[in-house]
Amino acid sequence: MREKRTSHPGMVRLQPDQAEEKISFLAQVAIFQHFSAQDLNAIEQSLTSLPCSPGRMLYRPGDVNNTLFFVKSGRIQLYHLSTDGRKLITDTLEAGACFGEQALCSPNIATSFAEAVNATTLYLLNKVDLNHLLQQHSGVAGALLQLMGQRLTGLENQLVNTTFKSVTARLADLLLQLATEQEREVNGLAVNGFSHEELADRLGVYRETVSTALRELKDAHAIQLGRKHIVIHQPDLLAQLAQTNSKSGLHRREH
Repeated sequence: MREKRTSHPGMVRLQPDQAEEKISFLAQVAIFQHFSAQDLNAIEQSLTSLPCSPGRMLYRPGDVNNTLFFVKSGRIQLYHLSTDGRKLITDTLEAGACFGEQALCSPNIATSFAEAVNATTLYLLNKVDLNHLLQQHSGVAGALLQLMGQRLTGLENQLVNTTFKSVTARLADLLLQLATEQEREVNGLAVNGFSHEELADRLGVYRETVSTALRELKDAHAIQLGRKHIVIHQPDLLAQLAQTNSKSGLHRREH
């Protein structure tokens, strides 16, 4: 994999005429929702803006990170890479999300990759201003701890599923999760816009493995396959298959 820069050239201090827009954004971020207008104005003055092109790397494992990031627009992926090049996406973050909470830790070393999926705009809060904010507002620390707890719980669930469930069962669970984020089709739920490789990245497996698992779910009459379009005709059946605690596929059951 080609090494990407993890410094933040291109950061710009926010202009006065942008203040109202930034304060409106901050008011929608979970950790700031109970702040007064005066407090939000003070935070806005500490923010810098960073436009990112697709593929921009914010940090990678081993990097020192002194920044808390907020996603204004676009999408950020947090992921790991294996030595053989497999990608495991642990989180996909959209507008309103924050990441880089390792800036709170000591040492503040990143353990994953953080990369812009598409054209993305971030707001950045450096560690000095973040520490000042934590001293002034204890509620922010609680909100960030809750965020870290949720992310840790997600990673724990991912580890348990990887250890005890087959790829087919994990894929069934993933399709149900993705379907709930998209609109309902006339004949069932649908997952749109994901290639086999992108689904494989979500599970940390090879594309060929996902293709095989999709055929198994299709043969079980749970889904119908199209080009980047998967219709879930039987959500209850797919949910049942997602709970199969077997590493040997659909046809084996524990006794």
